[in-house]
Amino acid sequence: MNDDQLLRYSRHILLPDFDITGQQRVLESRVLVIGLGGLGSPVALYLAAAGVGHLVLVDDDIVELTNLQRQIVHRQTSVGNTKTSSAAATLESLNDTIKVETIDHRLGELELTEQAVLADVIVDCTDNFSSRFLLNRVSKKTRTPLVSAAAIRWEGQISVYDARYADAPCYRCLYDDNGGDIQQSCAESGVLSPLLGMMGSIQAIETLKLLANIGTSLNGRLLIVDALSMQIREIKLKQDPACPVCHDKENN
Repeated sequence: MNDDQLLRYSRHILLPDFDITGQQRVLESRVLVIGLGGLGSPVALYLAAAGVGHLVLVDDDIVELTNLQRQIVHRQTSVGNTKTSSAAATLESLNDTIKVETIDHRLGELELTEQAVLADVIVDCTDNFSSRFLLNRVSKKTRTPLVSAAAIRWEGQISVYDARYADAPCYRCLYDDNGGDIQQSCAESGVLSPLLGMMGSIQAIETLKLLANIGTSLNGRLLIVDALSMQIREIKLKQDPACPVCHDKENN
């Protein structure tokens, strides 16, 4: 770490648990961020600011005016551009010492697996069940920790699915994927913009803890946030003995 880096990241280095060792791990890490919307925006900004050495940003969408209410990594001048190029420009202006790689198409399972193998952490900032189930399968297969969050209206939830632990529950333990991709979207139901910032910030915290190998992650725990009453509940999660992902012989 050079003098500029010591100064830039000094507030992390001052943290007893984080220290120089944790910051060095962050600088040497690679994180795969899937989705650059309301969740991916604060995730990408905070991970770039924290010095994650290699960020891989994946999104196949373009910036629209309606995005700007909550997707804070994008700017008004970026409307019509790809979300990946818009986000990359913002992150590079924030921290030009990190590498930002962009993928502007949706990843199939094979390409996603290749990226997951290279990554230290996958951050799920998607907005549909089919993508989340795919990310869950790939993270389980590659043993890459998955930090997953969601938010709609006034409610958000987040957990960490860490397949490095044999008894860790996965996303499929929590949700059944036999019902198809039926869910409400922000476009249909609305969402409070700072709630996405809150959930994305927690995702960034969990990611940095995993990268620096400090603290206790949300593995095996689901946080549910009700922003309207500002209540936060925690639910303990256990591996489902009937989960087809956890008990797939190819994943074990």
